[in-house]
Amino acid sequence: MKEMLITVLCSCLLACMAFSLPAESNPAALNPVGEAGISGGFTYVHDPRENPAAMADILVNPEAVYGFSPNPASTRLGTYSDYDWTDPVLVAKAREERRAYHESMESMTDILYRMRAEGASIEEMAKAVSAERNRLRLAAHQDDPEGLAKVRESNLKTYGHEEGPTLEQLYEKYGSWTVILQKAFSPNPGMDACCGLYDEYYWLYKELGYAEE
Repeated sequence: MKEMLITVLCSCLLACMAFSLPAESNPAALNPVGEAGISGGFTYVHDPRENPAAMADILVNPEAVYGFSPNPASTRLGTYSDYDWTDPVLVAKAREERRAYHESMESMTDILYRMRAEGASIEEMAKAVSAERNRLRLAAHQDDPEGLAKVRESNLKTYGHEEGPTLEQLYEKYGSWTVILQKAFSPNPGMDACCGLYDEYYWLYKELGYAEE
């Protein structure tokens, strides 16, 4: 997905976005245990505490499985703060669902690639991809009624709609279909940090400008 996403977005957004492939894979995805971790010996190669985009929604929690938990005051992730992020079983399930959500975003890349080949405009692609992202966020919890309720509640608090942001809201916020298309592929690094996936998707934060090397 990594290479296709970067290649297609480069072509679609032309000079509006500058992407580059990561020089090497991240060893933390294979060996997440470090010498001096935030929680129980765990540490990230790339520290989420140094990323304002991540820390906007989470708190350092030494008792949590991966050292972080959602900030109750966060509009986006506060809904998830009542989960027990110290429970390895619960966090393992959240990690699995989170990775599945990331992988499901390949359908967005497929839409982008197809529409680009058909000569669609940036506006048309942004609308289609944003709608698909809303769908995927709900579909990721189709077998988890509690998780689905959390997503709907988070959407309602953030956007006033259980299904996610409308196209009108997105354009009012960003004022550019190019930016909306970029944002559609943007992850939430805070939730990834809570789920032990921050290093695994750090390449994506860099490509989209949410982290610096």
